[in-house]
Amino acid sequence: MNMNLVTLLYLLASVCFIQALKGLSHPRSAQRGNLFGMAGMALALVTTYALIAKQAPVLGAGSAWLLGALIVGGGLGTLAAARIEMTKMPELVAAMHSLIGLAAVCIAYAVVAEPAAFLISTTGLLPYSNRAELLIGACVGSITCSGSVIAFGKLAGKYRCRLLQKSPIIYAGQHRLNLMLALTMIGFGVLFLLSQNWLPFILMTVLAFALGVLLIIPIGGADMPVIVSMLNGYSGWAAAGIGFSLNNPMLIIAGALVGASGTILSYLMCRAMNRSFLNVLLGGFGQNAPSATHPEHINRPVRTASADDAAFALANAESVVIVPGYGLAVARAQHALKELASKLASQGIQVRYAIHPVAGRMPGHMNVLLAEAEIPYEQVFEMDDINLAFSQTDVALVLGANDIVNPAARNDPLSPISGMPILDAHRARTVIVNKRSMAAGYAGLDNELFYMHKTMMVFGDAKQVIEAMVKALD
Repeated sequence: MNMNLVTLLYLLASVCFIQALKGLSHPRSAQRGNLFGMAGMALALVTTYALIAKQAPVLGAGSAWLLGALIVGGGLGTLAAARIEMTKMPELVAAMHSLIGLAAVCIAYAVVAEPAAFLISTTGLLPYSNRAELLIGACVGSITCSGSVIAFGKLAGKYRCRLLQKSPIIYAGQHRLNLMLALTMIGFGVLFLLSQNWLPFILMTVLAFALGVLLIIPIGGADMPVIVSMLNGYSGWAAAGIGFSLNNPMLIIAGALVGASGTILSYLMCRAMNRSFLNVLLGGFGQNAPSATHPEHINRPVRTASADDAAFALANAESVVIVPGYGLAVARAQHALKELASKLASQGIQVRYAIHPVAGRMPGHMNVLLAEAEIPYEQVFEMDDINLAFSQTDVALVLGANDIVNPAARNDPLSPISGMPILDAHRARTVIVNKRSMAAGYAGLDNELFYMHKTMMVFGDAKQVIEAMVKALD
């Protein structure tokens, strides 16, 4: 294939990726953004396949192997996407990041083993620039792979392995150990850079895998959305680093886009949670989060109510703000919620939705959930745009949310979430909270909101409770 044509096709694919990111920045254009992303990836794959197939005699592999890999990989991806539930999407994202990191490591090893096969060197000795690119790609890819596996396990929350449990693992000298591993890893990388010897390259990779695990295990489950975003950035930088070694502009551009977007998103989410971005990079994020509710709050009385009581309060309100949380996603109650909102609106009640930046298990989780039910985006407001309205709101309906409406973030300077921006649901005249039980949220903290006199606790599955409310409004 003519290289000018390859460059042009890669450029078109890059434009598609940029348009995809632009489209995904807003729910209204998200579908168009996805289409651009799929078109760009299809174009990049076809172009790369044609380019490599032409070089098959040099690579020593037939194009049938390449086609088979595309079919198997595409088939597995399609199957995973078709079977995954909305609530499991963050886990899928973490799993995909681990594969990207592993791919970067495998490519780095392949290039070091056979430089001639990738048209980099015919003598077997790699230029110093390529060695630097490969060791960076291998290190970042290894950290991304192992860190993403740990993040996947913490998000799933169903594995008995201590490393994969939601609660953070804290021990004395943690940061010193991480620093020593990082410096040793860099030392082996320098040795590889100077000698192109296999032993330091292998040891560097092993230490990078170990460092990825140690950086993520002190992270609590509540902070996983930021970690997933950070690992997304890592995977992009790993791909970009390998792209330089392969002299593949498509891989460089795509990796840089993913790396930059993931890093920027992580930074914005850290600001939204009043956390240090440096702590994310060093693996100290969320390490002070407790793993259980405060004992002084156990057995405190709460004001319980039925779905009929909640429906009566909603029917007599003039304005309602709905706060969706992870419990709504678990119950898949978004369609029932739309029906409830439509009932209220038909009675002249103003209905709005309040979205916290880190509600759910990944950025934009609640936005996607509401968009799936075709809830008008004009009714959906981000935290900064809706918080002032809570004090003039008759009823705040909190559905499966916990940490993002916890007043301790504002009122308790000793709380692990102190200073974290929250939705001010506690300022509404009446608060209705739907939860399955009084169990703590993902951060392991009790919530003072649940014990307020103005709060009505309606226990049960979100979908069943909302459907009961709709029935009571008839």
